[in-house]
Amino acid sequence: MPNAQFLSMSLTIADLEKVQTSFTDAHLDYKMELVDGKIIVMGLSDYLSGEVIARLVAFLNMWVLPRKLGRVVGSSAGFRLPDGNLRGPDVSFVPAAKMRQAPRSFAKIVPDLMVEVRSSTDNIRPLTEKIKRFLELGTQVGILVDPKNLKVTVYRPSREPMVLSNEDTLTLPELLPGWELSVAEIWPPVFEEHE
Repeated sequence: MPNAQFLSMSLTIADLEKVQTSFTDAHLDYKMELVDGKIIVMGLSDYLSGEVIARLVAFLNMWVLPRKLGRVVGSSAGFRLPDGNLRGPDVSFVPAAKMRQAPRSFAKIVPDLMVEVRSSTDNIRPLTEKIKRFLELGTQVGILVDPKNLKVTVYRPSREPMVLSNEDTLTLPELLPGWELSVAEIWPPVFEEHE
């Protein structure tokens, strides 16, 4: 019965760090989150989703960095949340006023913006639940990017989600006044063949 007792244990961030160290020592590169005392291990994203994430980080940074508005990070950065969980959205933004210097550990802060990009193996429900939890904890805007259906859904506290398509423009006036991104620009281009 020791195994049953172990399975019912609630793991901590220190436990997750030990697991990460053993994975690193074994040259395994997985993204891990701690959710309600359980370690969630995630594999690599499909290529298209990875490129969407990279494009979003780039588009946001082109606006944020020259204006010194804050920090934009990808999914490798972990956030220690007030509920005890450790999560890493695909893309996050933290204003400069909330984080003057980047920590050399998991950030003990809730990002003002978090983005989840649906990969080919993701179900929508866990992604929307993750976004809604971040909003409950203080995130101002959560975005779900769905490359499969070419849709972007914007979530804000106490408001109905707003679904955007290729003809629409994504704006974040409460976080980045003046920033605009055509939804069509989020999707990776298709290049012409060269002979």
